[in-house]
Amino acid sequence: MEEGGKRILILGGSGFLGYAAYKELCNYYDTYATYCSSRKRFEENQQFLRYDMLEDDIYGILEKLRPDIIISALRGDFGAQIQAHSHITEYLSRNPAQLLFLSSANVFDAYSKFPSYEFDKTLSESIYGRLKIRIENMLLRLPSRKMGILRLPMVFGNTSPRTREIKESLQSGEAIEVFPNLIMNVTTDDKFTQQLHYIINRKKHGIFHLGSKDLVHHEDFIREITAHLSARRPLFKRVFTTNDERYLAVLPKHNLLPKNLQLSYQEVIDHHIKQ
Repeated sequence: MEEGGKRILILGGSGFLGYAAYKELCNYYDTYATYCSSRKRFEENQQFLRYDMLEDDIYGILEKLRPDIIISALRGDFGAQIQAHSHITEYLSRNPAQLLFLSSANVFDAYSKFPSYEFDKTLSESIYGRLKIRIENMLLRLPSRKMGILRLPMVFGNTSPRTREIKESLQSGEAIEVFPNLIMNVTTDDKFTQQLHYIINRKKHGIFHLGSKDLVHHEDFIREITAHLSARRPLFKRVFTTNDERYLAVLPKHNLLPKNLQLSYQEVIDHHIKQ
């Protein structure tokens, strides 16, 4: 049976992954979430609080709610994200709470010759990857029980921005970009939220790689998904960023979740059949 006594705050609860996490957790825990852009369904939900990183200090919400677990799915201005996480880590150092931070495979995007595992050194060439590393490094200075770094590869799913983009391109007859030399792993919003729920319920902490346990070429993967989504013949624009094969994959090796919470890339493709 679930432990329902925990109070959870999801930062970025109106975004794709934040809202998916809210839907998964709200029936089991006292779950709150923040939203930034005004939309009726969030404004009318008593569990949603307005929070604008550029205008508001996160400390106010933390002091008011006193959450046991903070889930950060924040997106937006990089400077504001760094300041918000700096204030959260300050709060954590003084209060009995834990932060679960949604990070990205991009923290390893400078290493293209191999897939990456939980305790590999991070190094990124992208601004986005460097942002995630900077926030991860803040968390790594905390006692380990106070933090979880959840690194995600590309996330797909029927309502995901990536899948929506593919559907729109199929409808309009526009070319879909594929990267033939990119080897990656993937996940779905559904599987991610189940894994998140397990991590919370079992009081886990540390670094988790929450992608499929196997790898696939980006082009093969997108071709298979488009075959499921439409009978229309898709157009592809093949983009070569390098002549060599490059990896962008976060594979789990040390912090393995139970078998029912692991997935293969084929399961992610099959997920798109259920329209």
